Amino acid sequence: MYGKNNMAIGLWFLAGFMVYGFVLIYLRDFAPDKAAWIADYAVGKHFESRLAHVHGNLFALINLIVGYILLRIPIAENAAKGVSLMALVGMAMPVGILSEVLFGLPPLLVIMGGISMVVSMIWLGFAIWKLKTV
Repeated sequence: MYGKNNMAIGLWFLAGFMVYGFVLIYLRDFAPDKAAWIADYAVGKHFESRLAHVHGNLFALINLIVGYILLRIPIAENAAKGVSLMALVGMAMPVGILSEVLFGLPPLLVIMGGISMVVSMIWLGFAIWKLKTV
């Protein structure tokens, strides 16, 4: 039963990045140095922080959709397992962006997560294309 983990983890990930969105709102509207935060809107840590927020929510929603598809469409088991795993690993991308912003880590998680998500989508597309009926 592949897909259940994608849906559950996707929902938790979505909730986490929704909370992170409230942190970004605080930084923009209520933090003591909000003027500096607003001035750096399109550069540096501010831009990377918003990028993490957007990709975190996007990849969470993609995992929800992938999970639903895997539970509803009879895809071959090996493909379902691979697609599920790659989509979950893909969520490392926004975590990697945050780790760059917060800890100055190299973008390894960003690259690994981005590649995994693209592989997952291509693999799922081919798995559905191979089906005789949906």
